[in-house]
Amino acid sequence: RGTPLLLQLWLLYYGLGSILAANPEFRKEYPELFYYIRQAWPYGFLSLTISFAAYEGEVMRGAFKGVPRGELEAAKAYGMGRWTLFRRIWLPRAIHRALPTLTGDTVLQLKSTPLVATITVVDAYGVISKVRQATYLTYEPLLLLALIYMILTGILVVLLRRLENLVPTKR
Repeated sequence: RGTPLLLQLWLLYYGLGSILAANPEFRKEYPELFYYIRQAWPYGFLSLTISFAAYEGEVMRGAFKGVPRGELEAAKAYGMGRWTLFRRIWLPRAIHRALPTLTGDTVLQLKSTPLVATITVVDAYGVISKVRQATYLTYEPLLLLALIYMILTGILVVLLRRLENLVPTKR
C-alpha cells in the first residue's frame, strides 16, 4: 500500500515480466502461459488489482471492526449460527459502512487506469496520445479524454450511490 501504483506497475512489467520472458525453461515448460507473459495487459491488470485490493482490504477490515458488538452479541444470544450471523448481520452492516469509501476508491482506481499506457497497454489515454501524435492537436484530444473520464466517473458514482441505498442497514 505504501508504494506508488506506477512503481508497482513497472516492477511487475519490467521486473517480473522480463525475468519470466528471458527464462528459456519457463518458455518450454509453460508455452500457453508464456503467451500471456509476453503481453503487457496482464501486468497492468495485476498491478491495478493488487493496489486496489490492498486499500480495500483495510477499508473492509475497518468496516467489520466498526459493526457494533452489541448487535453481534444479540444475534448470538438469539441463537444464530456463525454463517447466518455473518450473512444477515455482520456483512450487510460492514458493506453499508464501507460503501461511501469504496465509491471514492473506485473512482480513484478509474482515474489510475491511464498509468497502464506507460507499459504499452492501449487504453483511452493511449488512443488519445496516438490521436495527438497523428493530428498535432494538443488540447482538444485531452479535453475529450477529460470529458470521457468525467462521464465514466459520473455513471460510476450514480450506480454506486444507488447500491448504497439498496443495502439495508438492519434487518
